Amino acid sequence: MDFRTDLAVERNSILGENAAPGIEKYVRNGENASVTEIRVTSDEGAKAIGKPKGRYITVEIPPFSSDGELLDGRLDSLVNELKSLLPEEGAVLVAGLGNRSLTADALGPECADKIFATRHIGKELAESLGLTQLRPVAAVAPGVLGKTGIEAAEIIEGASEKIKPSCIIAIDALAAMDLKRLGNTVQLSDTGISPGSGIGNRRREISERTLGVPVIAVGVPTVISAYTVAKNVLGDTDGGRDLRGAEEYAEFTVASREADLITERASKLISLAVNTALQPSLTPQELLMMM
Repeated sequence: MDFRTDLAVERNSILGENAAPGIEKYVRNGENASVTEIRVTSDEGAKAIGKPKGRYITVEIPPFSSDGELLDGRLDSLVNELKSLLPEEGAVLVAGLGNRSLTADALGPECADKIFATRHIGKELAESLGLTQLRPVAAVAPGVLGKTGIEAAEIIEGASEKIKPSCIIAIDALAAMDLKRLGNTVQLSDTGISPGSGIGNRRREISERTLGVPVIAVGVPTVISAYTVAKNVLGDTDGGRDLRGAEEYAEFTVASREADLITERASKLISLAVNTALQPSLTPQELLMMM
């Protein structure tokens, strides 16, 4: 059975030594962070890994549930990796995807609330505040189709047509296949995102292909399928009983009991990383006061 996961690093681990040509892996370490980059450079590699061609950067950090520190090496690693994907100039639209009413799916909206929006700050006001080097940034939390009746991609497309950003940063909660990755992993990519794909509820794709604007996706795995949990804990069999009979539970998604803490701390770190990457003239400490 194909496990559901949004993480390219997990999909690559499944391939193992059978990785197709056009899949490259790079590892680098920082303070309180380990970075693994998967580059998919060929159609053959994209088909094998089940992801579009592009860069997928996984930053592994101490668990959010046990460590709420922000101003250390993990922030520096996230900022540096994000900067490597961002265009050097131009307005940026940040979209916080997900359902604010579901704790494990609220990462995107929580991040959107903390983004330092600057597009509305005029030149004279910026000068009076001593903020003359602000990059134009706008933020939106489009909600979910079941509540708004509108696809998130449609709302983002409308905002993008008005703002004309140099890129879009889409933030969303992700699904993993390894329990150990819940709440201590951040994935960044330059290929956009299909909201809900990790739990089998794929919505309209948000990418450069569909919107005509580069889309950087940022996410933290907060959920895992019930079947995958059983597979992780019990292996292929449970006392000799074949687990294939449990495939029906693949439709059930579970979250950590610490999902609220994970979402709260992850949203603070990711939004601070985005703010710091977009506004290099301000320090993280200064940006924290504006969040």
